[in-house]
Amino acid sequence: MTSNRLAQETSPYLRQHRDNPVDWFPWGAEAFAEAKARNVPVLLSVGYSSCHWCHVMAHECFEDAEVAARMNELFVNVKVDREERPDIDQLYMDAVQAMTGRGGWPMTVFMTPDGEPFYGGTYFPKEQFLQLLTSITEVYTERPDDVRKNIGQLMTAVNRTAKLSAGTEIPDVEQLNNAVQGLGKAFDPEWGGFGQAPKFPSTFNLELMLRAYMSNGAAAAKDIIVTTLDAMCSGGMYDHIGGGFARYSTDREWLTPHFEKMLPDQALLVRTYLHAFVVLGQPQWRQVLIETIGYVLTTLQHPDGGWYSAEDADSPDADGKGVEGLFHTWTPAEARAAMHDVKKEIVEATIDWYDITDEGNYEIVNHRAKTGVGNKAGNKKKTDTPVRRSIPNRLQARGVLKRPRELDYGTFRMAQARNERMRPGLDDKIISEWNAMFLATLAEAASVFNNPTWLEAAKKNGEFLLRELRRPDGRWNRTWHADGAPQARHEALAGDHAHLVDAFTRLAEATGEARWIEAAIETADTMLDWFWDPVEGGVFTTAEDAEALIARQKDLTDTALPSANSTAALALYRLAGLTGEMRYSNQADRILQLLGTQVDQGIGMFSNALIAADLRRRGTTEVVIVGDRPDLLRMAQSVWRPDTVLAWGEPYDSPLWEGREDGYVYVCRDHACQAPQDTVEGFSELLTGKRISLPPNPAEATVETSPEPDI
Repeated sequence: MTSNRLAQETSPYLRQHRDNPVDWFPWGAEAFAEAKARNVPVLLSVGYSSCHWCHVMAHECFEDAEVAARMNELFVNVKVDREERPDIDQLYMDAVQAMTGRGGWPMTVFMTPDGEPFYGGTYFPKEQFLQLLTSITEVYTERPDDVRKNIGQLMTAVNRTAKLSAGTEIPDVEQLNNAVQGLGKAFDPEWGGFGQAPKFPSTFNLELMLRAYMSNGAAAAKDIIVTTLDAMCSGGMYDHIGGGFARYSTDREWLTPHFEKMLPDQALLVRTYLHAFVVLGQPQWRQVLIETIGYVLTTLQHPDGGWYSAEDADSPDADGKGVEGLFHTWTPAEARAAMHDVKKEIVEATIDWYDITDEGNYEIVNHRAKTGVGNKAGNKKKTDTPVRRSIPNRLQARGVLKRPRELDYGTFRMAQARNERMRPGLDDKIISEWNAMFLATLAEAASVFNNPTWLEAAKKNGEFLLRELRRPDGRWNRTWHADGAPQARHEALAGDHAHLVDAFTRLAEATGEARWIEAAIETADTMLDWFWDPVEGGVFTTAEDAEALIARQKDLTDTALPSANSTAALALYRLAGLTGEMRYSNQADRILQLLGTQVDQGIGMFSNALIAADLRRRGTTEVVIVGDRPDLLRMAQSVWRPDTVLAWGEPYDSPLWEGREDGYVYVCRDHACQAPQDTVEGFSELLTGKRISLPPNPAEATVETSPEPDI
């Protein structure tokens, strides 16, 4: 079989298509030159390796000789991994959403040889796709005026963020309150979350509600947090056998996910469970975050310190066919076989604990009824496996996750047996942005739990990023792959830089090492030098010297991931607090002045921006611990306050370190300091409003704290 041009790429998603009969091009000048030379449209297909419906369309269309022949005859075909090039993805997703009112992946866009979109959609089955290919060609060749009209309308949509004018104010208290009230109305009181199915974790919404609770102690805010976090970790979206979360739930009850497990979702969910655990003290959330961190540090861990991107939704059955959910689901017979050396009564109790039944709660689609789960040895177990299988869950006892001790061994045996199955595909590229997100989370968690293993993994990751993804000139790459030549490629975007600033700042707080503040400053300066809009403020998605696309957009909306601009604002405020460099907070103000014109446009669309605005409204609380005071450090790291930044260990160039006396802790608000303290009780009173003695076990130093005064 002859491979196409994608065989030269390092992206696992692109390489999945290297043996397609479609004559794929990667994104680049060669493809558009070919389209101009042939005077045909470009067909752009965008997806990612762990996307179930991307695999479905690939099998139905791109692996099909008839469809491929039509595509090759009528178009120049370009394949893009949205995780490598989110700038391209967002640009054309805006066009698809303007056309259809919805978006998703796989994304299919038809464009001129100059890259201008004129039609698009998402998933198309074979027959519909064949008809569409013919219709698009007829329109392109016979109705050029209609094509130009469509292009004009769509170009307005893709240029919208680039042409926004900034306001003069940052989002105010009224806008914050309106957003919280809007989320309260959208809240599902029975199953948690916001809206109906499909349900996404919406961690920024929960983080905003947590801050509202800390501000005023409102029972309604607490109920939203507890109901949602308990429902999510009790359903099948959470992997009860191996830890970690799937990307989202297809139903209202959080039972049935699409089973892909992606690094940024682990980062955001662990962070939210961590913050909520520190504030509200629910022990089940501690279990969830520990198990999820364990999943990342094993399954997604590169030996040199980076973290892989994702695991697929699909895994091979005994015939090698990819089946969504097969790896993660069970029959009672499979569970009993896994626990062959466990007492019968414990086996049945374990099966009951995870709600594994003969009736099942999940239907395997297109899975042969008499073909069992494939294992690593390639054996085909003819077990009359039913079409319906069970997703392990705890929805029958929401929030009750701590297993009776006698069930631990049975769960261990199930995990062992599952690991003998063929695993879902691993997307083993390493992305700067996503690694930085999990690095920031892990650094926080390591501090709260005083966990040296986590802290060492965080430091190793920070060193990997600096060594492998920062170029000698100080600029950053976005992706790295062990098999690449070069290994690091694709210019980093604004989102990469914003999350790196945040990650290095939090790593400095966790380690007390000045080198990480230096890395944060250098990365922040690179971001502001190359991505900043000097006219309206905010950061463009692409650098000033990057490849020119049809529009230079700004990432403003908090969707599944926080926007580059809201992340940059938060990171710059925190960096300003630690360094005393007011230029960082001034630029963050300008970002919020831009976002302030948009935050009322939709509930939940700007929650991370509003979190940044809340930090700006309160101001940062700077804590400086001078000298060797592990007791004061333990108190500082075990109590989470969203407006607090921490300096300790190695001094660096900052007014926070000027004129300080060894053995004391200084608590400052916007660099105006209160009297220094040298006792844990005195320090805790300044920090939390309560005199707290340090608990003997740092991992247990998390109890519900008094609400903050509304300053």
